[in-house]
Amino acid sequence: MHFINVHNKSNHAQEFEVHGFNNNKNIVIKPGATTVLSAADHQSGAIIALHDGHEGEQAEITKDGFGGNDFIDMSNIVGAGGNMTVQQVGDSHTRKGDPLFMQHLNAAWHKAGAGQKNALKSCVHTNAKNDVVRIDAIKDHPELEKFVRSFADGKTYIGVGAWGGSPGVGSDNKQSSAAHGDKDILVTYSDGDASPAQPPELAHRAQQKVIIPHHTESDTHGGPGIVLANKSAKPCTYFFYDNFWNGNGTAGANFTHPLKSTHVNPGKTIFVSLPANFKGRLQRGTQIPATWVEFQLDASNDHSAHGDISLEQGCDGAATIAATDGSKRINGFVKDVVTGAPAGALGRRGDGVKVLASTMGNWMGGPNRAAVEWLEREVGAGKVYVTGGTGVMDVASRNQVLAVEMY
Repeated sequence: MHFINVHNKSNHAQEFEVHGFNNNKNIVIKPGATTVLSAADHQSGAIIALHDGHEGEQAEITKDGFGGNDFIDMSNIVGAGGNMTVQQVGDSHTRKGDPLFMQHLNAAWHKAGAGQKNALKSCVHTNAKNDVVRIDAIKDHPELEKFVRSFADGKTYIGVGAWGGSPGVGSDNKQSSAAHGDKDILVTYSDGDASPAQPPELAHRAQQKVIIPHHTESDTHGGPGIVLANKSAKPCTYFFYDNFWNGNGTAGANFTHPLKSTHVNPGKTIFVSLPANFKGRLQRGTQIPATWVEFQLDASNDHSAHGDISLEQGCDGAATIAATDGSKRINGFVKDVVTGAPAGALGRRGDGVKVLASTMGNWMGGPNRAAVEWLEREVGAGKVYVTGGTGVMDVASRNQVLAVEMY
């Protein structure tokens, strides 16, 4: 499974029409935020920016197509009202689209003669300053296609390409060139330059929907690590598992070789120093099902710590994760959801501890639907990952230190 990261670089919320992904449901992305959609191999679809309800620029995506490659392109066939690019995450050589399409459009519009403007007035929409704010579907207006080719030919799909017996235009057909293998995809939208920020990577977890903004106040705690509090009534040993490998939005979970462990008495809090390149999880003991505190300490895009709580591999107690940089960001839950859970959602680990079963499944068995329904009811959306997906806030701390409380 790979992911499509749709980033809104503009200073306003932006709605996108989604075809083929996200169950064909539209998404609205806040300024500066990123929405992440799952994308199975061989799945195809499009992410289309909407402008006052009208379809505009669109990123067309086919995952793991011919030869095992992704096929991506930017198209303005159905219109435009903003700037958008698409590429494989981390590979700028696969980038498609004109990151300054609307600026180039306006420059050409202001140079156009009165006769040309008059011919285009039904499909080019301007504001009080005579700046273009939106164009209609190019495919429906031959005169508009000619105009757009004057400044964007070879940068985006303008005509329909080779389709339905038509040979299309060579510069359009080249937009369908293969990318490099099967990877995560990054779509960037902006009213200004839609080139991705460098490096074009997301901070932590592929499923995250919003990256929480950072603040400048901080307590360094002497270096990267975790402020770990045992809020339970019994002593616990906590284990830190560094992932076996990390990719762009993917990771190889480590179940067998913890990096380190620490013993904490009930009611006590300690600081656990970790290497800055740690990217993995914290859990009670070494067995699953267990509650996972997922985090990294030095994200490649902002050098901050990022984390969340996951119950996808089960639950053996509540947990919270919080920033320590003064931003007061916190997520997770404190309720005991094991006690009182339906029998069908429960199991006993090898160490005899009663736990909630995995909601996603693993080598020991498939997903437990009773556990999913119970956790969705008792914990609720936005606090933890129950079955992956989106909508769980990523807690970020600029000082590379996160505070974790285990209940």
